[in-house]
Amino acid sequence: MLIPYKPLAMTKSEIKALTDNLLQVHQALIDCSEEYKSILDKIHPNYRYSAMNFIRYLKLRTFELRNIQSRLSMLGLSSIGHSERYVLANIENILYFLHIYQGLEFKGKYSIGQHPINFLESQNLLLNNTNRLFQTQNRKRNTNIMVTMPTEATDYQFVKNLVMHGMDVARINCSHDDVSVWKKIAINIRKASLEVNRPCSVYVDLSGPKLRTGQVEEKPHPKKSKKTVNYLTLFEGDHLHLYRSDIVGQNARRDENGKEIEPAKISCTIPSIFDDIKAGENIWFDDGNIGGRISSINEAYALIRITKASHKGSKLRAEKGINLPDSDLRLPALTEEDLSHLPFVIDYADIVGYSFVRKPSDVEQLQAELKKLNKPEIGLVLKIENKEAFSNLPALLLTAMRSPTIGVMIARGDLAVELGAERLSEVQEQIMWLCEAAFIPNIWATQVLETLAKEGIATRAEITDAAMSAQAECVMLNKGDFILDAIQTLSNILERMKDHHNKKKETLRMLKVARHFFEQG
Repeated sequence: MLIPYKPLAMTKSEIKALTDNLLQVHQALIDCSEEYKSILDKIHPNYRYSAMNFIRYLKLRTFELRNIQSRLSMLGLSSIGHSERYVLANIENILYFLHIYQGLEFKGKYSIGQHPINFLESQNLLLNNTNRLFQTQNRKRNTNIMVTMPTEATDYQFVKNLVMHGMDVARINCSHDDVSVWKKIAINIRKASLEVNRPCSVYVDLSGPKLRTGQVEEKPHPKKSKKTVNYLTLFEGDHLHLYRSDIVGQNARRDENGKEIEPAKISCTIPSIFDDIKAGENIWFDDGNIGGRISSINEAYALIRITKASHKGSKLRAEKGINLPDSDLRLPALTEEDLSHLPFVIDYADIVGYSFVRKPSDVEQLQAELKKLNKPEIGLVLKIENKEAFSNLPALLLTAMRSPTIGVMIARGDLAVELGAERLSEVQEQIMWLCEAAFIPNIWATQVLETLAKEGIATRAEITDAAMSAQAECVMLNKGDFILDAIQTLSNILERMKDHHNKKKETLRMLKVARHFFEQG
């Protein structure tokens, strides 16, 4: 005889209070579906359900759910912590069982088990979106491997080896080389994919506005007669003049004790930033290796006090990236150079990567340009690499969902500089949660197995990082002399991890990025 279950861990009044709390959440999910109907009407049919579920997930994450989740666990009920892809179904299922506990009947939007997307179907929907973007289907692992193409990829055998060893997506970076080189690489990828009989898609990254340091004077090395020095040496506490005009950078003048007499100076590649930067804002160089604070700005240059550098002195070379995380930069995400590269992209690429995207209008601009070129169906990947893009991520995703095939790249290097290295893990997780709720595949990028790819030996931290990357639909490797070893190692790790990981599970504190979306209307 079946004995009725009695949840002894909680009293009847506590269960009723929990039920009432969840009913408030449930009603908010139902209401937001109607409230954002105008946005949903613009979504491509491929993402109609995805967008609806995404808005519900955003609304869900405006609530503080940690206490609710712990009480559900006390009752042995499925938690809310893994419901990204079937938000309403999960809440209604929980409410259904809570009502049974109390001898009551619950009627939700759908009958139990009749939701259009449930747990099993949600897995298929994300898989379909992933396969449509990358055009690959892996049997041994769930996660694709993307590899950045060096100039040497103009050699066919080099590319063929990459495909044979497990490369699923080949990345061409428009920040390096030129169209003639990119075409040779793309042709090699197509040829190798056919010959090896293994799908490999072509991903092309648009450069975006390249904010970098200008040229640096080359001088004889002070101690080695046959060598030259072509970098600035900066110490913490030093000053640096960042010039508007295209000057040749020079080192600081110092006295016999090494004390700075005259600051070092260098230019930047986009002088228009001087109209946007302000005193007191932070500035970072070379992927965050050198940090500073803007002290003042005049017509000729910005005076920067160096706040972070090696105690031995950090080297700042030409063409190193500049990040201004505190500044409201009015830089175009889509530059004239990017527009000139789009004809190549639509002829040779399966996927286009959108660099330095910040706001929904940036996405609309690229969508309009692709439509002009009769290629709106090309895969579109938003690269999330700055503070503004992360803050606007919900609106960016909903705008991108007007296109038929989309993805997101988590550019961890730039994000660490923009948001602070200590926040990277937290932000990376939040991006993955949002992408999962929207059924959008994401690419885990920057410094994956970097030491292995460049030096032939992986660090323990890199192996752990690579294992965690199994939560993503694609992982990007950068170029290096030992790239084949890196591909094989990563492939092995991903194959092993697929039996242990299926996305993730979390405690569900309120997300500021979700609340920000609704506050903005």
